[in-house]
Amino acid sequence: MKGKKVLVYLAVAFFVFYLYSRPADAADAVRGLMDGIGDGASRLALFFSELLG
Repeated sequence: MKGKKVLVYLAVAFFVFYLYSRPADAADAVRGLMDGIGDGASRLALFFSELLG
């Protein structure tokens, strides 16, 4: 359990370091993640509309 907690703290520390050292790159990464989630949701909605329609 302690090992998992240490890994979580290290991941958060890396994220904060990356955010402050390269804010533009961090924003691009978040934007890409959100675009991917939106694209997946759109495709899932299309699947269900085709399935039920």
